[in-house]
Amino acid sequence: MNTPSIDPIDARIIELLQKDGRLPYRQIAEELDIPASSARYRVQRLEESGILQIVGIANPMRIGFDRMAIVGIRTRPGTARSVCQALAALPETSYVIVTSGQYDVMAEVICKNTDDYTDLINDRLHHIDGVLSTESFFVLEVGKLAYGWGVGNPPTLSDVLTNDIEINE
Repeated sequence: MNTPSIDPIDARIIELLQKDGRLPYRQIAEELDIPASSARYRVQRLEESGILQIVGIANPMRIGFDRMAIVGIRTRPGTARSVCQALAALPETSYVIVTSGQYDVMAEVICKNTDDYTDLINDRLHHIDGVLSTESFFVLEVGKLAYGWGVGNPPTLSDVLTNDIEINE
């Protein structure tokens, strides 16, 4: 896979937008000491290249969805990628990955209720060519929904212990 490279300004833009996806180009530009037109161009380039996606994230358990699960899927050898693509096309999947280990594919699924979940698993997911078996892990409570990773320099334990930084609680 050919991954486009990002420079330090792109990384900082991503970091700023991970904290606030509605941050105006003007504020991004001021923070980075670049023209607003450059900030706008860079954000658009990051979006078009698939590096950055700006979306609103809602906790599904708080907006009427009663069943959220992580589903581990074992596939017939050589079919993990096609199973992954088929799962990605389902409206109930929010995250689908090919993995190593006990499962070949993992999917996060969000359904309105038990009936919808049952329909998804029994009537659609199990009929995808290549699916051998599944194991579901129901989400009982969401402890964290965060996407502010991948850029910046998070503090180390050493930084905290030597008081080089403060932790705000």
